[in-house]
Amino acid sequence: MPSKFSATPRKQPKQARSQATVEAILSATTHILTETGYDQLTTNRVAERAGVSIGSLYQYFPNKEALIFALAEHHADEMVQLAQHHLEGLSDLTIPEVLRQIVKAVLAAHAVNPKLHRVLHEQVPHREVMQRLDEAKAEKLLRAFLAQRSDQLQPKNLDLTIFMVEQTIRALIHGAVNDRPELLKTGEFEQELIVMLSTYLVKR
Repeated sequence: MPSKFSATPRKQPKQARSQATVEAILSATTHILTETGYDQLTTNRVAERAGVSIGSLYQYFPNKEALIFALAEHHADEMVQLAQHHLEGLSDLTIPEVLRQIVKAVLAAHAVNPKLHRVLHEQVPHREVMQRLDEAKAEKLLRAFLAQRSDQLQPKNLDLTIFMVEQTIRALIHGAVNDRPELLKTGEFEQELIVMLSTYLVKR
């Protein structure tokens, strides 16, 4: 059920001291969320863990929903920053080379605090949080690239092709990160995913 409360933070920190307070609050939120789960997260517990008064917390976050939303934004920003260096200069690459860079970017993004990522996706019942995390996905860059290379693609329905590739990348990487993290250590999973997608996409 959607919350009747706003998930928007009350104000943004501008001074160094205020920024340190907000960082402490978000760090405490991360710890409680990953160690005990969403249901055990309360603003009082966060304030106690962060070493700030509940009044100080409420200056920035009016409720639990605002805390979670701010944490999801922070997490998504970290994912984007880590993925960026894999996603530059793609225009001159072949389709398999672009697939490799996008898979690498998504894997790098998911390596940012995977425990927090899993909890946010599995336990937090707020649609706006999930949408914010989805904005951090690198697959969206694939859409523009494949649209420019449609004459090189084996499938004819571009919209369906993009959907198939996006969903395959998302589902398999989520599954590996959450359920089979050992698959990500050797590079074999990455290579097999690229081969599978290249076989589907590229004209022979």
